[in-house]
Amino acid sequence: MGDRPFTCPVPRTEAMPETMKPTNIKIQRVALKWRALAEQRRDHFFALYESGRWTRYYTDHEFLDAMHQAIAIADRWAVIAPRPEELAEVAESAA
Repeated sequence: MGDRPFTCPVPRTEAMPETMKPTNIKIQRVALKWRALAEQRRDHFFALYESGRWTRYYTDHEFLDAMHQAIAIADRWAVIAPRPEELAEVAESAA
């Protein structure tokens, strides 16, 4: 299971029956909010690194682990909840 590439578990609205579209839109909104939160956390670690404030809160090893984790989670949410403009880019490049 770890070998196969991860794909978005949330089906696209276009592929849904009409009765399920409102619920799917709500799920996509929630997923985008979680993505934004993960990106904020990642950006916070970048800001800590650039300012040097991370030394007050973490050891070298702890900070690297936490930063790698934040980056991985943000990347994972980018796959789970792509933004509409990202979906449009993928559709244009496939055409």
